[in-house]
Amino acid sequence: MTNRYDTGMQVRRRVLGDAHVDRAEAARTSEDTPFQTLITEAAWGTVWASDGISDRERSMLTLALLAALGNFEEIPMHIRACARTGASRVDVMEAFQHVAIYAGVPRANHAIKLAKQTWAELDKDTN
Repeated sequence: MTNRYDTGMQVRRRVLGDAHVDRAEAARTSEDTPFQTLITEAAWGTVWASDGISDRERSMLTLALLAALGNFEEIPMHIRACARTGASRVDVMEAFQHVAIYAGVPRANHAIKLAKQTWAELDKDTN
C-alpha cells in the first residue's frame, strides 16, 4: 500500500472510529477493493488529511454537500463522526440551513430528519 493509503486509514479511523472502519474492512471483497483503495487514498488520505481547514469545518462541508446533492445514505455516518471532529449539533443545523437556501428546503428537511434520528440513537446509547 502507498503512504497516502496509510495516511488515509489513520485519518479514516480518527474521524469515523475504529469500529466503523473495522466493519467496513471486514465487508471488503475482491470486487470492491479497488474502490475502497481509491476512497481511502483520495478522500481520506488527500482531502481529509489536508490541514487547510479543520476537521470540524470539513464535517460541516461534507454534511452540507451530502444533503445538497441528495446523498442521504452517508449523513448518519458523518453525523456520528461529528463527535470526533468537533462539529456541534448547532454547527450541523447551520450547515443544513445553508442547504435549505442554496439547494432546497426538501433536501435540508430530510437531512435534518436523519440528523435528529442519529442524535436520538446516540443519546440513547449514552444513557
